[in-house]
Amino acid sequence: MFATAEEAALCVARSPEGQEAAKRAAAAVAAAAPLTSEEVRLQAQAEGLTLTKADNMTGYFGVHHMPGRPKPYLAKVSRGGNQVRLGSFATTEEAALCVARSPEGQGAAKRAAAPPPAPPLTSEEARQQALAEGLTLLKADNKTGYFGVHYKHGRPKPYLAQVKRGGKDVHLGTFATAEEAALCVARSLEGREAAKRAAAPPPAPPLTSEEARQQAQAEGLTLLKADNKTGYFGVYLNKPSHPKPYEAQVKRGGNTVHLGSFATAEEAALCIARTPEGREAAQRAAASEGQGRAPAMPTGPVLKEEGAVPPMPPDAYVKEEEVAPPMPPGAFFKEEGTVPSKPSDADVKHVVVVEEEERADGGEKRQRTK
Repeated sequence: MFATAEEAALCVARSPEGQEAAKRAAAAVAAAAPLTSEEVRLQAQAEGLTLTKADNMTGYFGVHHMPGRPKPYLAKVSRGGNQVRLGSFATTEEAALCVARSPEGQGAAKRAAAPPPAPPLTSEEARQQALAEGLTLLKADNKTGYFGVHYKHGRPKPYLAQVKRGGKDVHLGTFATAEEAALCVARSLEGREAAKRAAAPPPAPPLTSEEARQQAQAEGLTLLKADNKTGYFGVYLNKPSHPKPYEAQVKRGGNTVHLGSFATAEEAALCIARTPEGREAAQRAAASEGQGRAPAMPTGPVLKEEGAVPPMPPDAYVKEEEVAPPMPPGAFFKEEGTVPSKPSDADVKHVVVVEEEERADGGEKRQRTK
């Protein structure tokens, strides 16, 4: 117990709780008092921050003026697509310091400190740069004249560099000249691959039927014949109206594998003959011919040998004909209407038969000889 309030307050001030309360009160007073512009600059320098300038009414990035308020300067940033308010302040510098402490303010300061972008290249400078980097500005039959470059009318940088990546259009940037956009495309993976394809030699012309046969003979291959529309194993006529109507196909791992399309059946057969499946089929055909074996018969029919009776169907039976007893010696069959042969010593006796026939008119009877 103390006689005066001051003595009691002194006792509290000496305690840890009293000292912490005094610190909080001092901090609150400091927070309540706005910093001057100079104090803000010194504080930002002490914290290693930059008060990023901007071309707006306040002169600072993220700081907006709200007139008619006790603290008219609002610190605000865009975060995750939303506007986030950081606080209101008495001076623009204090609001700018608040923004500078945020991740968005620090990112803006880094971008502002980055060197300015290089001035756009002229067409000639882009060509020389491509030559220095060993790149090709790939030509194309379009409005701009370059692969992957599109023209967008009415823009300060009207030439768009664009490539296909993963089935989607990817925009690489916009440029003042078509050559600079083509240089950007040439630096991309898609541009390099397109340049390689353009530089590759053109495909060989299709082989004629005779050339395919000669090539197969030179490679020691067999164009295996087959009983189908094309006449060759693995060759199908799928697109009669196309320049390359013959398709080469094999069975591999249970799946049908398309090997390509060709102008002639012989060229397609040559493609088949070069595959492991084609070689195996040719070996099987050669082995069958070497052993003299007939082609495998379809399931069901049975090979009928000379003199052999084929097996009867399950519901068939044998019908036995009635057998006549044996004839005695000297007997013979008399066929109807057939006169048996005459013995050598036999005489032929002619008998004349006369028949009388009455006339219907009652006249004299007529005689008829048989």
